[in-house]
Amino acid sequence: MSIPYSRTVFAGIPWYSVLIVLGVLLAVLLAEKEEKRLSLPVDTTLDLALVVVPFGIVGARLYYVLMSWHQFAHDPITVLYVWEGGIAIYGAVIGGMLGAWLFARRRKLSFLTLTDIIVPGLLLAQAIGRWGNYFNMEAYGPEITEAAYRFFPFGVQIPTEAGWTWHMATFFYESLWNLCGFIALWSIRKKQTRQGNMLCWYMLIYGSGRFVIEQLRQDSLYIGPLRASQYLSLVLCALAAAVLLWRTCREQRPGALRRCFPVCLAAMAAAIARWFFLGRPLAYLLLTAAALVCALLAVLPGGGKPSKAALLMPVILLDMLCLRLACLRPGDCLLALLHSLVCSAAIPLLAGWLIAALAARPAADTTKEEREPCPSES
Repeated sequence: MSIPYSRTVFAGIPWYSVLIVLGVLLAVLLAEKEEKRLSLPVDTTLDLALVVVPFGIVGARLYYVLMSWHQFAHDPITVLYVWEGGIAIYGAVIGGMLGAWLFARRRKLSFLTLTDIIVPGLLLAQAIGRWGNYFNMEAYGPEITEAAYRFFPFGVQIPTEAGWTWHMATFFYESLWNLCGFIALWSIRKKQTRQGNMLCWYMLIYGSGRFVIEQLRQDSLYIGPLRASQYLSLVLCALAAAVLLWRTCREQRPGALRRCFPVCLAAMAAAIARWFFLGRPLAYLLLTAAALVCALLAVLPGGGKPSKAALLMPVILLDMLCLRLACLRPGDCLLALLHSLVCSAAIPLLAGWLIAALAARPAADTTKEEREPCPSES
C-alpha cells in the first residue's frame, strides 16, 4: 500500500481524474440537499455546477502556471497541456467562487447563500481528491528517518536515485483533516442563520489545517521565498475569524462590539501567531497564555465566571501535552505532526468557543449604553 500499483484505473484513465470527478459528484449531491432545505429554485445546484466546475478547472491551472511560470516560460503553449498535470486546489477554489459570483449576479440570487450550500461538499471533495496525490506519488513531506514510522498511511515510498525512500504522507494528513472539517461543517449547517457563515467556517477550518501541513510538503508553490498556500491560508483564517466574531459581537448590544471585538481579535491573533513558533516552546507558551487570557476577558460577564469556559480547557490541556511530548522527543516526527495539528485545530475551536460563550452571556450583563435599543440592520 505504501506504493500505488498504478497511476491509472484502466485504459489510461488517471486515478486523479476519477477521484476528482467522484468528489465533484458528491459535492453536487450534498449541495442539492441544501438547495431543497433552503427552498432555492429547482435545479439551481445543477446549473451552478455547470458554471463553477469549468471556472474551477481554469482557476486551478492558472494558479499553478502563475506560481511556477519558470516551467512554461520556454514554451508557453505547454500551459494548455493540462493532461500532463499541474493544478492547484486554491486556484480551483478561487476560480469556482468567481464562477459562483457571476452565476449569482445573473440569476439574482445571494452569492453568500450559494457558497454556503457549496462549501461542505467542497471540503469532502478535497478530502477525496487528495488521494489522487497518492496515486501520482506527489504532495509528500520530508524523509522519514525513524524506522518505527515507516508504515502506511503515515508514510509513503517515493522513488529516488538511491531507490525507494519513505516520506511523510502529507496528502493523507490533509485528506483526514478535510474529512473531519466536512463532518464539522455538515453538523453545524442548520445552526448557521447568517448568510456567509458557512463560507467563513470553511475558510477557517481548511485554512488552519492547510497552513501547518503545507510547511511539510516538498513540492509547494512559492511566491519568492514564501509558500503561497501557507500565506493565503493565513489571510483566509484571519479574515474568516474577524467576520464571524464581528457578527457575533454586533448581534449583542452596541457597546459589546466596541468592548469585546478587539479583545476577541487579540485572542485569535495570539493563537494564530503560534504557528510561527512551533519549534520555540517559550514563545509558544507565552502566546498561548495571551490567547487564553484575552479569550476569557472577552467573555467575562460583569466580573463573574466566563460562560462555558470549561469547554476551552481540554483543548488547551491537549495542546500543552503535545507540546511537552514534542519537547521531550524533538526528533520525533509523529509527535511534531500531532502537536502541529492540535495547534491548528485550536484555531477554529477557539473561534467557536468565543462565539458560543458570547452568545450565552446573560442579559443582565449590559451597561447603561448597551440597554439602549439596538439599531436595526440595513
